[in-house]
Amino acid sequence: MASCVFPGSFDPVTRGHLDLISRAAAIFDHVTVTVMINISKKGAFSAEERVSMLKRICASFPNVEVDSWSGLLADYMQQNGERTVLRGLRSSAEFDHEYVSFCANRMLNQGIDTVFIPCDPALNGVSSSAVREIAAFGGDIRSFVPEELTEEIRKQLSKKQS
Repeated sequence: MASCVFPGSFDPVTRGHLDLISRAAAIFDHVTVTVMINISKKGAFSAEERVSMLKRICASFPNVEVDSWSGLLADYMQQNGERTVLRGLRSSAEFDHEYVSFCANRMLNQGIDTVFIPCDPALNGVSSSAVREIAAFGGDIRSFVPEELTEEIRKQLSKKQS
């Protein structure tokens, strides 16, 4: 059975994330979307909120599960018997960053490989940081986040700015 882990902060989840999840679900037998918790970083959304949002948008994919982890990705992969990391790419600069992460993970766990999927060109400008900035200035985030989460994300981000 071919499976992969799609790790990220998902702070907040975007249409770009959803696109990668749906494409991965069509390629792999099983996909685990893993909210990675960076203990040195205060997110706009708690890990629990991010997991909840992801579970709601992934509910239509029977082969996708959502998890969270607060350690090294290499350790998560080892503990869960996973070999393949899925990463999305929007630009060559992002590839450079992701390649360095691949090398570090591979040095920590020789059994890990990474599959890169380029983003849908229509979603190239979509990122969690863009969503946070647009929302902070009262902008319209509907094109950036899944429709069913738009209002929740907008309210939460506007609270953070108050």
